Amino acid sequence: MTKYISVGKILNFHGIKGEAKAGYSRKDFLASLDNVFIKKDNEYKPFKIEYIRFHKNFAIIKLEGIDSIDKLLEYKGAFIYVEENTIRENLEKDEFLIDELVSLEVYDENGKKAGFVTGVSNNGASDLLSVRTESKKIVLIPFVKAIVTNVNIKERRITINNIEGLLE
Repeated sequence: MTKYISVGKILNFHGIKGEAKAGYSRKDFLASLDNVFIKKDNEYKPFKIEYIRFHKNFAIIKLEGIDSIDKLLEYKGAFIYVEENTIRENLEKDEFLIDELVSLEVYDENGKKAGFVTGVSNNGASDLLSVRTESKKIVLIPFVKAIVTNVNIKERRITINNIEGLLE
């Protein structure tokens, strides 16, 4: 079964020719796409991208076959997806999908279990791992190389440099 990953969301229309104003996760990745899927009524409908341009913090996307506001409005609020394989092919060496990180166990550099990842967020400066510690607290750990020293998806393990105060 094909797995889909969200890369954006149709927020509204732009102009009268069926252009979509969309929020997105990665500008460079979105700009490289030729095809996307829009989820409607629990079905992933494929669309060819005619063009994408960026305006302020939004993407303006023209999808083939959508030539009016009326045709676009049925997709307002819908998420934009690509197949998981498309994303995996474009991941850089130290990039991971969020669902790969959630539930990984976290250990300090001495091998002591610190907890497990419950989620990933972003504070504008970096991604943050939400980690439920052994004492049942949730702490935020910056997902930067100086702190997260190793991620091993196969072993389901993350190693961190447990600097003073990080897990408190």
